[in-house]
Amino acid sequence: MTEATHLSTIRFADLKLPPELLQAIDSTGFSYCTPIQAQTLPKSLAGLDVAGQAQTGTGKTIAFLVATFAHLLTKPGPVHRKANQPRAVILAPTRELAVQIDSDARKLAGPLGFKLGLVFGGTGYVQQRQTIEDGIDILIGTPGRIIDYFKQHVFDMKAVQVCVLDEADRMFDLGFINDIRFLLHRMPKPEHRLSMLFSATLSWRVEELAYEHMNNPQRVAIEPEQITAKQVTEAVYYPSKEEKIPLLLGLLQSHKPQRALIFTNTKRSAERITSYLRGNDYRADLLSGDVPQNKRLRLLTDLGDDKINILVATDVAARGLHIPAVSHVFNYDLPQDAEDYVHRIGRTARAGASGEAISFACDEYVFSLPEIEQYIGHRLPKLTIDASVLAHPKPPLHEERERAPRHNQGRSQRGGGRRDGHKGKPHGGHSRATKS
Repeated sequence: MTEATHLSTIRFADLKLPPELLQAIDSTGFSYCTPIQAQTLPKSLAGLDVAGQAQTGTGKTIAFLVATFAHLLTKPGPVHRKANQPRAVILAPTRELAVQIDSDARKLAGPLGFKLGLVFGGTGYVQQRQTIEDGIDILIGTPGRIIDYFKQHVFDMKAVQVCVLDEADRMFDLGFINDIRFLLHRMPKPEHRLSMLFSATLSWRVEELAYEHMNNPQRVAIEPEQITAKQVTEAVYYPSKEEKIPLLLGLLQSHKPQRALIFTNTKRSAERITSYLRGNDYRADLLSGDVPQNKRLRLLTDLGDDKINILVATDVAARGLHIPAVSHVFNYDLPQDAEDYVHRIGRTARAGASGEAISFACDEYVFSLPEIEQYIGHRLPKLTIDASVLAHPKPPLHEERERAPRHNQGRSQRGGGRRDGHKGKPHGGHSRATKS
């Protein structure tokens, strides 16, 4: 286990947990609670609703999973419950977060005999539906796909005993709040279920949601005044646009990150960086909003398995992901929203580990810096650029795209242009490298 500065003095064995659940926790190697777990679990185990705030990477997922399993073990479901009536529903704003919750849940649920169902958009529609129809105890997923199956009467929520809403603030950001209210209204009344809400921030709109749909929730906030994790070493460079690629490659050479995330504001910039990284012999790949779901999950698996060690991402990856041992986060482009800065650098220094967050304040995005520094409550240390930190890049390496069959090309070009309205373009879609 890593250094225990992020843990409390409360052990899981000190809590009133069912023996089989405590044994499952022991098998994962956890002994002591993190602060959010130590403060929320005594309340949720006593049957009280909880609205919890804590920084990302502090153990919120285990906090609500342990409470959920304990509640289901000690309070049997309705006698006439059908197989497709889940006893617990866990809602997440993104597919990646839902997958991570499911992965953590299965590590605990295996010896407990619970059946889990994971649903999210973009892939596996028939398979996910069949999983629910075959029978589940705990349903984990994103709001849109869950509502889709609900409206088709694949399942109902009459037997729900536990409801969890994770990353509640992100639900608002992504416009899911009406979907959340739709689902909550179709569950048993708040006094007849255990409800838990977790969020990086407990804003007034999140608290309003809590008090509207929960039963006198107990508010728990862990270090709300500490915006960024103490274990993150932050710094900022002020490069010109022409210096950004040489500076990034030079820092990768000198820091030799075990596992790194590089964030950009646009897909085009992410593609350019990835091409340069590959051309300079780095094991890198790209994650953006239009990456298909099966490839997205494969990328995260490849990063966790060290098949790649650098992931270039737009903000689609900034929240809800738990990728172990990320040593460095690079903000190649400063985010234009201060909260996005916090969520990006929150991918490192998780679970008590340390990490580095290095930002580039170029002339295009430097104007975001004052807002970021005001939001986090401190100035970012400024580092100087000199010849020693700038690399001499090799040319970028572009991926070759598969050529479409000739007869399809002929149909799409009939009439002098494609049906989507775009004029004919040189095949391959890769523009020449331009300044970022």
